[in-house]
Amino acid sequence: MITGSARGMGAVEAEVFASEGATVIVSDVLDDVGKETARSLGTDYLHLDVTSQADWARAAAFIEEKSGRLDILVNNAGIVQAELTRFDEIPFEQHLRIFDVNVHGTFLGLRATLPLLEKGHHPSVINISSIDGLAGVPWLASYVASKHAVLGLSRAVAIELGSLGIRVNTIHPGIIQTPIVHVHGEKRFARLERTVGRQPLPRVGSAAEVAALALFLASDESSYCTGSEFRVDGGHLTGPYRELPV
Repeated sequence: MITGSARGMGAVEAEVFASEGATVIVSDVLDDVGKETARSLGTDYLHLDVTSQADWARAAAFIEEKSGRLDILVNNAGIVQAELTRFDEIPFEQHLRIFDVNVHGTFLGLRATLPLLEKGHHPSVINISSIDGLAGVPWLASYVASKHAVLGLSRAVAIELGSLGIRVNTIHPGIIQTPIVHVHGEKRFARLERTVGRQPLPRVGSAAEVAALALFLASDESSYCTGSEFRVDGGHLTGPYRELPV
């Protein structure tokens, strides 16, 4: 099951997993787009607001009825701040909304699907964080804090679930060509492209590269990996290449 998989990185993850023979469940709040993505993959679509306990309960019941177990959970759904602004100017309602989707959505997903993961075949949970969950970035305080929280939650849960054979890891994408990097406008994206030009690998990443890492973490080839964070960022965090937006 992949949350937020109607489009963007989640949709590419769904495509890659399906191409490897997985029975994929596409889930999102963008129903029209999500249904089309699922149709193109020949798989199921579920409406899922990750902040809704009721939606998660329905999703878990659907999976229980369909297969009786869950092998892979990708908590991919996430949102970013509407504007770049200093932390004290971020509307508190927006701050709460970011945490509801990015953090509480991940928490609720883990909790709702745990009984299914316990019955899974070599179960693996992959939580999508960000390189902004590994470093401090100005003007995005709520988003940065939420992605740090995803990492902390994942580490704690990995310890708690290890004895059950359930692995939990995080992926930290850098600047990836998806709709979310255009949220703050093309001028901002042009700044990101200039920043990328100073990375060790001077290009924007692709959603397929993130999906390939997710596939590895879902597979038995990563059977000794849990509680770990995996960057796919072109080396963005390895040196003085970080952008300081204004």
